Order: sequence, then structure tokens, then C-alpha cells
Amino acid sequence: MASADLLRREEEFYESLFDSAKGDAAAAKTRGQMIERKIEALEDMATKVSNRRSRRWLNDRLLIELVPRLHVEEIKGLFAPPPFGEEAPLSAFCRTSVGEWDAFRSIDMDVEARFMQRMKQSSAKQKNLVNEDESIVLNAWRRIDCQTREAMKRNFLPELLEIYEV
Repeated sequence: MASADLLRREEEFYESLFDSAKGDAAAAKTRGQMIERKIEALEDMATKVSNRRSRRWLNDRLLIELVPRLHVEEIKGLFAPPPFGEEAPLSAFCRTSVGEWDAFRSIDMDVEARFMQRMKQSSAKQKNLVNEDESIVLNAWRRIDCQTREAMKRNFLPELLEIYEV
């Protein structure tokens, strides 16, 4: 359990964080001096709590001190970026071709499924045709004896004939 003294120090520390925003006498000190004073106070508190907790408190206080206070609009912007919060403004390209984009965005799911099915069927047909032609050529190449292959490699481009040597 934290002692009453530790809680009082922490409360004083939190009050001192926001004194500069109120314009008190403590605001006359430079920001660097305030940070140093707060670090010293945290180091004093560290003797009464664990090392891990004191480091966590120190990091929290430093982050609070170093980050400027946010306005309402800035906070809304952090928690509701354009895809989820306010609408992002349309670009000039989108404004000039709204009709084309609407047709692209509103695709019927059935039409899309039929189109994808046709694409798969046509690619399968082409693959079968290529496989048949390829197998015919490879079978013909296997029937050629070794000496003829070597002669062809010497007279023609060897890189071209390496394809058939699989």
C-alpha cells in the first residue's frame, strides 16, 4: 500500500504539471527547470516503491510534460481519422469522373461471380492447350539422340535449346 506521504507527493506533482497553463508564479520558471525538479521528486519517490513502478511513473510524467496539451479538434482527429470519422475531401480526379467511379464501386456480386468463373474457365482452357503443345514438343525432343542434340547445340543458340533439356 502506498503511504499518505507518497500519495500527497503524487497529488502535488500532478498539480504542478498544469500550473504553467494557469499562469501561476511557478510558470515563471523555465520549462527545463520544472522538468528537472519533477525528475528529482520522482527519484525521491522511487525509494519507497519498486524500481519498475518508479521508472514507469517517471516515463509517464516525462511524456505528459513533453507533449503539448491537445485541443478538442486534435483529440477528435486522433481517435477518428478520415476513414472512420469525418469524410475526406474528394480529389480533383474523383470530382471530374464521378460517373466512372460510381460504376466501378457499385458492382453486382452475381455479375462479378460470373465474370470470375468465365476467367477461370478460359485460363484453364489455355493452360490445357499449352500443356498439350508442350508435351508434344518435349516428346519429340526426347526421341532425338544425344549426338544430334549436341550438334544442334553447337550450330544453334544453346540457351534456346536448354529449355527442352528439363
